[in-house]
Amino acid sequence: MSLRLSFLGGAGTVTGSKYLIENAEHRLLIDCGLFQGFKTLRLRNWERFPVDPHGINAVLLTHAHLDHTGYLPLLIKHGFAGPVFCSGSTADFCEILLPDSGHLQEKDAEFANRHGFSKHKPALPLYTLQDAFRSLKQLKPIEFEQHLNLPGGASAFLRRAGHILGAASIQLDWSGTTVVFSGDLGRPRFIDPPKQSGVNRNHPMGRQKSGAFVRSKPRLPLSDFFSTPTFTFAKEGMYLATGSPSAASGCWRRRCAGLR
Repeated sequence: MSLRLSFLGGAGTVTGSKYLIENAEHRLLIDCGLFQGFKTLRLRNWERFPVDPHGINAVLLTHAHLDHTGYLPLLIKHGFAGPVFCSGSTADFCEILLPDSGHLQEKDAEFANRHGFSKHKPALPLYTLQDAFRSLKQLKPIEFEQHLNLPGGASAFLRRAGHILGAASIQLDWSGTTVVFSGDLGRPRFIDPPKQSGVNRNHPMGRQKSGAFVRSKPRLPLSDFFSTPTFTFAKEGMYLATGSPSAASGCWRRRCAGLR
Protein backbone atom coordinates (compact mmCIF):
# COMPACT_ATOMS: atom_id res chain seq x y z
CA MET A 1 0.00 0.00 0.00
CA SER A 2 1.55 3.30 -1.07
CA LEU A 3 2.21 6.20 1.28
CA ARG A 4 1.68 9.91 0.72
CA LEU A 5 3.71 12.62 2.48
CA SER A 6 2.44 16.21 2.72
CA PHE A 7 4.31 19.21 4.10
CA LEU A 8 1.78 21.32 6.02
CA GLY A 9 4.43 23.59 7.54
CA GLY A 10 8.17 23.88 7.96
CA ALA A 11 8.45 24.35 4.17
CA GLY A 12 9.22 27.78 2.73
CA THR A 13 9.71 28.90 6.35
CA VAL A 14 11.39 27.49 9.44
CA THR A 15 8.27 27.44 11.66
CA GLY A 16 4.96 25.60 11.77
CA SER A 17 6.43 22.13 11.37
CA LYS A 18 3.74 19.62 10.43
CA TYR A 19 4.29 16.54 8.26
CA LEU A 20 1.29 14.41 7.33
CA ILE A 21 2.01 10.86 6.22
CA GLU A 22 -0.91 8.66 5.19
CA ASN A 23 -2.12 5.66 3.28
CA ALA A 24 -5.63 5.00 2.01
CA GLU A 25 -7.03 4.41 5.51
CA HIS A 26 -4.78 5.97 8.16
CA ARG A 27 -3.11 9.30 8.82
CA LEU A 28 -0.19 10.18 11.10
CA LEU A 29 1.00 13.72 11.85
CA ILE A 30 4.65 14.31 12.73
CA ASP A 31 4.92 17.52 14.76
CA CYS A 32 2.16 20.08 15.17
CA GLY A 33 3.82 23.48 15.30
CA LEU A 34 2.72 27.09 15.29
CA PHE A 35 3.74 29.46 12.54
CA GLN A 36 5.74 32.23 14.18
CA GLY A 37 7.45 35.44 13.14
CA PHE A 38 6.06 37.87 10.57
CA LYS A 39 2.31 38.57 10.54
CA THR A 40 1.91 36.87 7.16
CA LEU A 41 3.18 33.68 8.79
CA ARG A 42 1.16 34.03 11.99
CA LEU A 43 -2.04 34.47 9.97
CA ARG A 44 -1.55 30.95 8.62
CA ASN A 45 -2.38 29.64 12.10
CA TRP A 46 -5.94 30.94 11.58
CA GLU A 47 -6.46 29.15 8.27
CA ARG A 48 -8.57 26.01 8.06
CA PHE A 49 -6.47 22.93 8.68
CA PRO A 50 -5.79 21.16 5.35
CA VAL A 51 -7.29 17.85 6.52
CA ASP A 52 -10.09 16.99 8.92
CA PRO A 53 -8.50 16.67 12.40
CA HIS A 54 -11.02 13.92 13.20
CA GLY A 55 -9.34 11.75 10.55
CA ILE A 56 -5.83 11.88 12.05
CA ASN A 57 -5.07 8.68 13.97
CA ALA A 58 -2.05 9.85 15.99
CA VAL A 59 0.45 12.68 16.38
CA LEU A 60 4.16 12.19 17.10
CA LEU A 61 6.34 15.04 18.39
CA THR A 62 10.07 15.44 17.86
CA HIS A 63 10.47 17.99 20.68
CA ALA A 64 8.62 20.60 22.73
CA HIS A 65 9.42 23.94 21.09
CA LEU A 66 6.24 25.74 20.02
CA ASP A 67 7.10 25.71 16.31
CA HIS A 68 6.74 21.92 16.67
CA THR A 69 3.97 21.64 19.29
CA GLY A 70 2.14 24.96 19.63
CA TYR A 71 -0.74 24.12 17.25
CA LEU A 72 -1.76 21.06 19.28
CA PRO A 73 -4.42 22.83 21.40
CA LEU A 74 -6.10 24.10 18.24
CA LEU A 75 -5.91 20.72 16.47
CA ILE A 76 -7.56 19.09 19.48
CA LYS A 77 -10.12 21.89 19.78
CA HIS A 78 -11.12 21.22 16.15
CA GLY A 79 -11.66 17.52 16.68
CA PHE A 80 -8.44 15.51 16.93
CA ALA A 81 -9.06 12.90 19.63
CA GLY A 82 -6.13 10.51 19.22
CA PRO A 83 -2.92 10.04 21.20
CA VAL A 84 0.06 12.42 21.03
CA PHE A 85 3.24 10.37 21.39
CA CYS A 86 6.50 11.96 22.54
CA SER A 87 9.41 11.41 24.90
CA GLY A 88 8.87 11.87 28.61
CA SER A 89 10.91 15.09 28.75
CA THR A 90 9.00 16.51 25.79
CA ALA A 91 5.74 15.84 27.63
CA ASP A 92 7.14 17.58 30.72
CA PHE A 93 8.14 20.63 28.69
CA CYS A 94 4.74 20.75 26.96
CA GLU A 95 3.11 21.00 30.38
CA ILE A 96 4.91 24.35 30.74
CA LEU A 97 5.07 25.72 27.20
CA LEU A 98 1.55 25.00 25.94
CA PRO A 99 -0.30 26.64 28.87
CA ASP A 100 2.14 29.55 28.65
CA SER A 101 1.29 29.87 24.95
CA GLY A 102 -2.45 29.79 25.68
CA HIS A 103 -2.02 32.46 28.35
CA LEU A 104 -0.11 34.69 25.93
CA GLN A 105 -2.77 34.18 23.24
CA GLU A 106 -5.40 35.40 25.70
CA LYS A 107 -3.29 38.40 26.77
CA ASP A 108 -2.65 39.39 23.14
CA ALA A 109 -6.39 39.37 22.44
CA GLU A 110 -7.09 41.30 25.64
CA PHE A 111 -4.49 43.92 24.71
CA ALA A 112 -5.92 44.30 21.19
CA ASN A 113 -9.43 44.78 22.57
CA ARG A 114 -8.31 47.26 25.21
CA HIS A 115 -6.49 49.44 22.67
CA GLY A 116 -8.92 48.90 19.79
CA PHE A 117 -6.37 48.23 17.06
CA SER A 118 -7.82 44.93 15.84
CA LYS A 119 -10.26 44.87 12.92
CA HIS A 120 -12.06 42.03 14.73
CA LYS A 121 -14.68 43.03 17.31
CA PRO A 122 -13.86 41.45 19.64
CA ALA A 123 -10.40 40.09 18.96
CA LEU A 124 -10.21 36.45 20.01
CA PRO A 125 -7.27 34.31 21.10
CA LEU A 126 -6.10 31.59 18.75
CA TYR A 127 -6.73 29.26 21.68
CA THR A 128 -7.09 29.69 25.41
CA LEU A 129 -5.28 28.59 28.53
CA GLN A 130 -7.99 25.98 29.11
CA ASP A 131 -7.60 24.69 25.54
CA ALA A 132 -3.91 24.19 26.26
CA PHE A 133 -4.54 22.37 29.54
CA ARG A 134 -7.10 20.16 27.77
CA SER A 135 -4.55 19.17 25.12
CA LEU A 136 -2.11 17.90 27.75
CA LYS A 137 -4.47 15.01 28.53
CA GLN A 138 -3.67 13.43 25.16
CA LEU A 139 0.11 13.35 25.64
CA LYS A 140 1.43 9.78 25.81
CA PRO A 141 5.12 9.61 26.86
CA ILE A 142 7.14 6.81 25.28
CA GLU A 143 10.70 5.56 25.74
CA PHE A 144 13.64 6.13 23.42
CA GLU A 145 15.03 3.22 21.43
CA GLN A 146 11.83 1.17 21.68
CA HIS A 147 9.44 0.32 18.85
CA LEU A 148 5.95 1.76 19.12
CA ASN A 149 3.13 0.15 17.15
CA LEU A 150 0.83 2.69 15.51
CA PRO A 151 -2.53 2.50 13.71
CA GLY A 152 -2.42 1.03 10.22
CA GLY A 153 0.58 -1.19 10.86
CA ALA A 154 3.15 1.61 11.21
CA SER A 155 5.99 1.45 13.74
CA ALA A 156 7.86 4.39 15.27
CA PHE A 157 11.27 4.53 16.92
CA LEU A 158 12.69 7.53 18.80
CA ARG A 159 16.41 8.35 18.77
CA ARG A 160 17.94 11.15 20.80
CA ALA A 161 18.61 14.30 18.78
CA GLY A 162 20.53 16.42 21.32
CA HIS A 163 18.62 19.64 20.59
CA ILE A 164 16.87 20.15 23.95
CA LEU A 165 15.87 17.76 26.71
CA GLY A 166 13.76 15.01 25.20
CA ALA A 167 14.40 15.98 21.58
CA ALA A 168 14.12 13.04 19.20
CA SER A 169 14.51 12.02 15.62
CA ILE A 170 11.60 9.77 14.66
CA GLN A 171 12.09 6.72 12.47
CA LEU A 172 8.80 5.62 10.95
CA ASP A 173 8.52 2.18 9.32
CA TRP A 174 5.35 1.72 7.32
CA SER A 175 4.35 -0.46 4.39
CA GLY A 176 7.93 -1.49 3.70
CA THR A 177 9.17 2.12 3.68
CA THR A 178 11.39 3.80 6.27
CA VAL A 179 11.13 7.56 6.74
CA VAL A 180 13.26 9.42 9.29
CA PHE A 181 12.09 12.81 10.57
CA SER A 182 15.18 14.43 12.05
CA GLY A 183 13.44 17.15 14.05
CA ASP A 184 15.86 19.85 15.17
CA LEU A 185 19.40 18.64 15.75
CA GLY A 186 21.59 20.36 18.34
CA ARG A 187 24.73 20.15 20.37
CA PRO A 188 24.54 16.66 21.83
CA ARG A 189 27.43 17.13 24.26
CA PHE A 190 25.23 19.29 26.49
CA ILE A 191 22.33 16.96 27.01
CA ASP A 192 20.81 13.70 25.73
CA PRO A 193 23.78 12.51 23.63
CA PRO A 194 22.43 10.39 20.76
CA LYS A 195 23.67 6.85 20.43
CA GLN A 196 25.38 6.06 17.16
CA SER A 197 23.43 3.31 15.43
CA GLY A 198 22.77 2.41 11.85
CA VAL A 199 19.43 3.24 10.29
CA ASN A 200 18.13 2.17 6.90
CA ARG A 201 16.92 5.59 5.83
CA ASN A 202 14.89 5.20 2.67
CA HIS A 203 13.66 8.78 3.02
CA PRO A 204 15.37 11.06 5.57
CA MET A 205 13.33 14.20 6.30
CA GLY A 206 15.10 17.22 7.74
CA ARG A 207 14.53 20.93 7.95
CA GLN A 208 17.15 23.62 7.58
CA LYS A 209 16.40 25.86 10.54
CA SER A 210 17.83 29.35 10.93
CA GLY A 211 20.45 28.42 8.38
CA ALA A 212 19.83 30.96 5.63
CA PHE A 213 23.03 32.84 6.36
CA VAL A 214 26.75 32.20 6.67
CA ARG A 215 28.40 32.99 9.99
CA SER A 216 31.34 35.35 9.58
CA LYS A 217 32.57 34.33 13.04
CA PRO A 218 32.35 31.08 14.94
CA ARG A 219 29.59 30.75 17.52
CA LEU A 220 30.52 32.42 20.79
CA PRO A 221 31.90 30.10 23.43
CA LEU A 222 29.52 29.23 26.23
CA SER A 223 31.49 31.28 28.76
CA ASP A 224 30.63 34.49 26.86
CA PHE A 225 26.94 34.01 27.67
CA PHE A 226 27.63 34.67 31.33
CA SER A 227 28.97 38.15 30.62
CA THR A 228 25.76 39.33 28.96
CA PRO A 229 23.13 41.51 30.68
CA THR A 230 20.75 38.56 30.57
CA PHE A 231 22.43 37.25 33.70
CA THR A 232 22.71 38.85 37.10
CA PHE A 233 25.13 37.40 39.61
CA ALA A 234 23.56 37.28 43.05
CA LYS A 235 24.70 36.26 46.50
CA GLU A 236 25.84 32.74 47.24
CA GLY A 237 26.69 31.99 43.63
CA MET A 238 23.14 32.07 42.26
CA TYR A 239 22.36 33.13 38.70
CA LEU A 240 19.15 34.90 37.75
CA ALA A 241 18.14 34.33 34.14
CA THR A 242 15.51 36.43 32.41
CA GLY A 243 13.60 35.60 29.26
CA SER A 244 10.54 33.76 28.02
CA PRO A 245 9.84 30.16 29.10
CA SER A 246 10.21 29.01 25.50
CA ALA A 247 13.64 30.56 25.13
CA ALA A 248 14.74 29.49 28.58
CA SER A 249 13.83 25.87 27.90
CA GLY A 250 16.61 25.67 25.35
CA CYS A 251 19.18 28.22 26.45
CA TRP A 252 19.15 27.65 30.19
CA ARG A 253 20.10 23.98 29.90
CA ARG A 254 23.26 24.97 27.99
CA ARG A 255 24.19 27.58 30.54
CA CYS A 256 23.62 25.16 33.39
CA ALA A 257 25.92 22.73 31.59
CA GLY A 258 28.53 25.48 31.57
CA LEU A 259 28.18 25.94 35.32
CA ARG A 260 29.02 22.29 35.84
